[in-house]
Amino acid sequence: MNSTRLFQLCRAGYLALVLMLSAWFINKGITGEYSLVFTAMWIIPLFFPLKGIIQGKPYTYAWASYIICVYMLHGLTLLYVTEKYFVFALVEVLLLGALLIGFPFYARIRGKELGLGLKKKKK
Repeated sequence: MNSTRLFQLCRAGYLALVLMLSAWFINKGITGEYSLVFTAMWIIPLFFPLKGIIQGKPYTYAWASYIICVYMLHGLTLLYVTEKYFVFALVEVLLLGALLIGFPFYARIRGKELGLGLKKKKK
């Protein structure tokens, strides 16, 4: 798979994740299940890597995986403790799992194309 196709898939997946989780947490804030501060604490970290992901910067794809791990914990916990939101939690976990695989692969492939990487130690 080339980097262009992987970039498009990862970007679309991340945007879908941002929209899905933002809608989820905003809905929980509106209904009063979560406070506004708690809702904001869940939504704001999703927007930190957004610019770099849209632009296709490999470094952003590499570190954005760390942010995704927090949401993976949320999804796995929700999957375990609820029956009412099982389908939502399953979709969240599958999407996050795909992104946790796709992001590092894109960062590596695109980084090689751009000649980025660790510098070799001179002897």
